[in-house]
Amino acid sequence: MPKRILIGTVTSDKTDKTVTVLVERKVKHPLYGKIIRRSKKYHAHDEANEYTLGDVVRIEETKPISKTKTWMVKDRVVSGGVQAVEADLDVEAARS
Repeated sequence: MPKRILIGTVTSDKTDKTVTVLVERKVKHPLYGKIIRRSKKYHAHDEANEYTLGDVVRIEETKPISKTKTWMVKDRVVSGGVQAVEADLDVEAARS
């Protein structure tokens, strides 16, 4: 039986050797026909702690590693990361 492969975004990397991956899918509502988003979080094994917040990764189903971990990160699809936004708040210039 082939292993399932999903693509999602890393939402947490705080635990050791584990990342939390948010996988979103779009489904059609059975009655109304509108396309709606469904999401689910998976715990995936990250041996070297190399994936960070915001990375888009590909995860693969494996045998159970722990109570909640049955997925392993295969590779990084898109590098993300948290970016700091610099705000230019000059209050006195706005009053003039």
